[in-house]
Amino acid sequence: MDKFQEMQAFVAVVDNGSFVRAADALNTSKAAISRQVADMEQRLGIRLLNRTTRKLSLTDEGQLFYLRCTDLLNGLEEAESELSLRSGEPSGHLRVSAPVTFGISHLAPLWGKFLQQHPKVSMEVSLSDRTVDLVEDGYDLAVRISRTPHPTFIARKLASTKMVLCASPAYLKRHGTPKHPQDISEHNVISYTYWTSKDEWEFTDPGGKVEVVKTRPRFHANSGDTCVAAALQDQGIVMQPDFLVYDALREGKLKSLLPGYQTVELGIYAVYTSRRQLPLKLRSLIDFLVDSFGKPVWT
Repeated sequence: MDKFQEMQAFVAVVDNGSFVRAADALNTSKAAISRQVADMEQRLGIRLLNRTTRKLSLTDEGQLFYLRCTDLLNGLEEAESELSLRSGEPSGHLRVSAPVTFGISHLAPLWGKFLQQHPKVSMEVSLSDRTVDLVEDGYDLAVRISRTPHPTFIARKLASTKMVLCASPAYLKRHGTPKHPQDISEHNVISYTYWTSKDEWEFTDPGGKVEVVKTRPRFHANSGDTCVAAALQDQGIVMQPDFLVYDALREGKLKSLLPGYQTVELGIYAVYTSRRQLPLKLRSLIDFLVDSFGKPVWT
């Protein structure tokens, strides 16, 4: 059995947490993956994985061997990337992480175009609103929305987005329209679970004074789409990015509030680990995303 295939199978099992998912990732059968890992353990004379009916875990020897295997496989991928740099044509596999709502609404329509431009590149896109560890989770790039990117990574800004305070006309008719940020504390509020300031919302008045409002949410959700849906159903005031609510505002389904106050502005960034020896496939993706968001539709 080819040692390279054995290493690929072993790493895929660890990365995906099961033989079945590893087989799906490598487009082969579970039996083939099991055989490759078992043959490698027999050849090495060491058990690499603890197997139970519920989960897999690495032995101490398996952890060490996994790190060495990933180093070797990554080295091979880097060598292929160097060759692609010489040929001037991107090739290889890219793993990308992105937030759920932004990933569906504004990134999903772009992937097909990118792949058409680069036929030797393959992609895996994972959508999650949690902050992934690029190194530990094995991602080439993450799209993140934040005030400032994490200082330990490299970031290219794709676009900006402003948080918009809004509510449905029917809700405002029943409960009144807030005139001052502190009025929000008396209203039903729809809160996004992952908002970094939790339930404290920040506003800046025309004179530059910052107002921090402690809200009392009636409804929490870890999905921006769900928060906006609740607002559209007249359940309260919501604060969400303009890329998510611009259609509802344009159509009059939601009304923007406190126009004299500035809300938080966030950057949308393509984040990656290092500029050093940046593979052509990744460089091409970053440049493609920067070009694609030159004129964001929500502005």
